[in-house]
Amino acid sequence: MSAALLEARGLSVRYHAGGSSEVRAIADVSIAIPRGAFLGVAGPSGCGKTTLLCALGTLLEPTSGEVLVDGAEVATASQAERSRMRRRLGFAFQSAPMLRGLPLWDNLTYGLVPRGESARQRRELGASMLERVGLATKLSVPPEELSGGERQRAGLARALAGAPDALIVDEPTSNLDRASADVILALVADFHARGGTVVLASHDPAALAPATMLLALEAGRVAPVT
Repeated sequence: MSAALLEARGLSVRYHAGGSSEVRAIADVSIAIPRGAFLGVAGPSGCGKTTLLCALGTLLEPTSGEVLVDGAEVATASQAERSRMRRRLGFAFQSAPMLRGLPLWDNLTYGLVPRGESARQRRELGASMLERVGLATKLSVPPEELSGGERQRAGLARALAGAPDALIVDEPTSNLDRASADVILALVADFHARGGTVVLASHDPAALAPATMLLALEAGRVAPVT
């Protein structure tokens, strides 16, 4: 079994922006993230941070290279195996979609339905998670009634609700005031302190400060850490 929970080997993602022009979102990135590590991913907007997180989280198929979860190659895994891999990961992305009209507690815990959790159990868990991110009064509110910052906090609560092995977080503080941002970062730090693996991309030095590993990207390539 690999010592790395998540690993990229020679990872590249290319796409066509229109016509014949090709954009290299990330190019030849290799990184091994041990269990319990905190990887901070730094770099300017458009450098490939979100693409890297999506590829590491099995949400995006790379153009070339390999992604491994606990030593198993994603590309050769069956759909059932990929689903099991994905359930080990918690995702908190800026634009993570939620189901309109569905109470927030249900949105947070909907992914637990296949595990046999009852509606009562899920509601109790949803209430607990919302309290942790300062949204206790939004239990039955649909996501379309939340502000951008509230949606971001709810997204982290949803990622944590599934008790993942690894938390993959993209720009967790970008739409938040400092006090709200500190709440979010404390939750991420607590998850890491309890043995969880964190992969976090951010422009915020405070968000990257707890990282045990740091990867800098520039135009899709690994750059020197400054």
